[in-house]
Amino acid sequence: MKNENKSSGWKFIDEDSTFAISNPQKSSYLYFPLVNEAGMMSAITPTLHGDIKTSQNTFLMAPVSAEDLHNSRAARNFWVHIEGKEVWSATGNSAKQISLNFNQEEKEEVHLEAGLLWHKVIRENKTMGIKAVCTSFVPANEDQVELLKVQLSNTSDQNLTVTPTAAIPLYARSADDIRDHRHVTSLLHRIYTSTYGIEVQPTLSFDERGHKINHVTYSVFGSEGNGEAPTGFFPVVEDFIGEGGNLDWPEVIVKNASPQSNAGETIEGYEAIGALKFNTITLKPGESKSYIVALMITDNRLKDVSEIIKKYCSEEQFDLLLEQNKIDWKEKLNNLNFQTSDIDFNKWMKWVTLQPILRRIYGCSFLPHHDYGKGGRGWRDLWQDCLALLIMDDPQKVKDLLYNNFAGVRIDGSNATIIGSEPGEFVADRNNIARVWMDHGAWPFLTTMLYINQSGDIEFLLENQTYFKDTQIKRSKDLDLQWKPEQGNLLKSENSDIYKGTIFEHMLLQNIVQFFNVGKHNNIKLEGADWNDAFDLAPELGESVAFTALYASNLKEMSQLLLSLQEKTGTEELHLAKEIMILLDSISNPINYDSAEQKLQRLNQYFESCSHKISGDKISVSIKDIAADLNSKADWMITHLRQNEWIKNEEGFEWFNGYYNNDAERVEGNHTNGVRMTLTGQVFPVMGEVATKDQVKKISKSVTKYLKDEKIGYRLNSQFGEIQQNIGRGFGFAFGHKENGAMFSHMAVMYSNAMYQRQFAHEGYDVLNSIYELSKNFELSRIYPGVPEYISEKGRGMYHYLTGSASWLLLTVLTEMFGVKGKLGDLSLEPKLLLNQFNDQNQSSVFSYFANRHLDIIYKNENGLEYGEYQIQTITLNGEEISFETKQKAVIISREFISRLTENENHTLEVILG
Repeated sequence: MKNENKSSGWKFIDEDSTFAISNPQKSSYLYFPLVNEAGMMSAITPTLHGDIKTSQNTFLMAPVSAEDLHNSRAARNFWVHIEGKEVWSATGNSAKQISLNFNQEEKEEVHLEAGLLWHKVIRENKTMGIKAVCTSFVPANEDQVELLKVQLSNTSDQNLTVTPTAAIPLYARSADDIRDHRHVTSLLHRIYTSTYGIEVQPTLSFDERGHKINHVTYSVFGSEGNGEAPTGFFPVVEDFIGEGGNLDWPEVIVKNASPQSNAGETIEGYEAIGALKFNTITLKPGESKSYIVALMITDNRLKDVSEIIKKYCSEEQFDLLLEQNKIDWKEKLNNLNFQTSDIDFNKWMKWVTLQPILRRIYGCSFLPHHDYGKGGRGWRDLWQDCLALLIMDDPQKVKDLLYNNFAGVRIDGSNATIIGSEPGEFVADRNNIARVWMDHGAWPFLTTMLYINQSGDIEFLLENQTYFKDTQIKRSKDLDLQWKPEQGNLLKSENSDIYKGTIFEHMLLQNIVQFFNVGKHNNIKLEGADWNDAFDLAPELGESVAFTALYASNLKEMSQLLLSLQEKTGTEELHLAKEIMILLDSISNPINYDSAEQKLQRLNQYFESCSHKISGDKISVSIKDIAADLNSKADWMITHLRQNEWIKNEEGFEWFNGYYNNDAERVEGNHTNGVRMTLTGQVFPVMGEVATKDQVKKISKSVTKYLKDEKIGYRLNSQFGEIQQNIGRGFGFAFGHKENGAMFSHMAVMYSNAMYQRQFAHEGYDVLNSIYELSKNFELSRIYPGVPEYISEKGRGMYHYLTGSASWLLLTVLTEMFGVKGKLGDLSLEPKLLLNQFNDQNQSSVFSYFANRHLDIIYKNENGLEYGEYQIQTITLNGEEISFETKQKAVIISREFISRLTENENHTLEVILG
């Protein structure tokens, strides 16, 4: 049945990826991020709902989850009392206007435009003859401030006499207080009025473990566009709404009451609202008037409010800062641009490029769907977000970030799981639960490998870094009762010196420990969970076959990397902690890899040697010997997986089993409830070349058969049919939602990446294209441009903006689809573009940043050949043909050659395919 309330969907309206949408208020759950590098983090909806904060403990507006967007009346509001008519909300937040959303006789037209990173809503009520343009953004400067400009226009043929009032509820405290002592914490409020607005500075930060003096101040300042101050204020919520009133029909607005407070007053102990009343004015037909509102969080009360007013509260300054903001975000994203035959895809990718930056600032918290975090980023998030940063900018700028975060690795191969805002700041776990995710050790190597390939800085492996130390030992299976918090979070040697090991040693431990950390079936233990956090109920007997494949691939690549280190630097030996020799068993004391028991015994021997302190002694070990040891381990794992985890079901389809549950039972294959299959279980065997080429073909057929859904794309798993208390909470979720059978973008993109890597470009493209088509189909997805965390059973995009899939999508499009990647510092070109991706001129291009040079790489497919039919014939640089080296299907251009190009100029590489 046709839904008459549906919006027409968004459309791009300029070359800067600005988009527009009509009647966005008729789509629930829409929100948009507004943010700056200073840490001001906002969420805003088409009706200006949402919240504003700088941390878990400093919310200017009350924190919102997705359901609050339509349940809560607390929004940024701007009321207009129209003489002789009625009250009207410029943001659509009056009781009468909300009811119009379901009225078939349209009385209001609403139009939204948004760009990088600003938000504009145009609302016109033709019956009243009034229009409002509400523009919001967070300036790209050092202040934690959100700005709003409301421009009111008379669209009638008669004079309109209007009285405007800005009204923003001021929550002004920690998110923890939203229910726990909500009223009590309002008693801490001290509300101050000044000429231009209202400040709220609670006396204490409420915490029953010890209340602390608070200095943080939350403010709403405003003025007319020409800088004229408000006429007065309504600072207290209960006075503003009146008895029996509420925020979408407040008494003082309906009655057009005189201000209840003037400048210079102090009010104590009430819920606050930044309600600023402005002068009554008469607008002639066609005449407009603007108002500026600044929403601000500061470390203390402002000493000179006039400076803030001068800086922000005039129409001239607002417009200037808005243009600066647009330029700033454009510059942040300009190092990566794609041009294919699909113009909308090219612009959509700009929003995907933005997403890793958003996640760097927000973490996995502070947007309406991301209500499970309290700030900070998880271990896995950090390393995967860095993938995008490494291809968007100079890798050397990311080097310090990588280096600092290796300090989060424990000597037992596990790691702290939460990264703080300061370098070297780590927390064992967000919820103070002793647990380990078995996949965490795999990601730092992938990211470091990308860094070395992009930069050529292979000597980074030899830099020394500390290790994280806390009470958790033996991968959180035991406690070090000798360790005390006052000893600090740095691993020490027996003589109490701080111990440091090379970056390579850190990565080695993260991966080699896992080789020995196996379950009954000789695959790596699942522990607290792997990438799929919802596989969290199999800590004793569960195994992750999927990530056993990734660790095998890592060990193989690590072996090859060591030999490259030897070749490029002349390094013959590495200095490793003496205890690590226990794990380099082929060098020290070989064991039988077929015996899970022997592996665990050897691992426990290592754990016992370094549970409290480490000796501090180092041993010089030949690089060739280490490489051979790692290679032999990888080969054993690959053979083991091919022989023991490849399954064939009753219908003749074949794929890899991905897991064992907590009853030590194989998870995938035929079952009484139907075929059970996971996408994760296929991604890493394909990506890590555990799967043979013939097996990749069979996996592709099986995935298409059991996981591809025409409506929502490639599912994370098939329908298991029952709650799986022996594998994880995910199977308690409804099928088709989140980690239970949704189209989970992250793993779907990684599946695409794996297929591209193995030369299955058509299959890889099909996955990425399905995600793109689903995301841009607004009638289903109901999201703005970008990639969501997952697509629900109904096709709605969920958990938008803050998703690791954005980094992997960028990486896949650049390095696999366009084939632009680093190889130990040199530039490799190996396009895997399909014929339909070339435009009418048979071209497709990418503007990228490599070796500190801007390169416009244009692929010319003049003969209209399909992927697999073409290869690179010639390359010209700025019009002159250059020579190159060919390795397998890739073309290699030396870093030295590119580095000779002029900096701060754009250089064109024309690549002729034939």
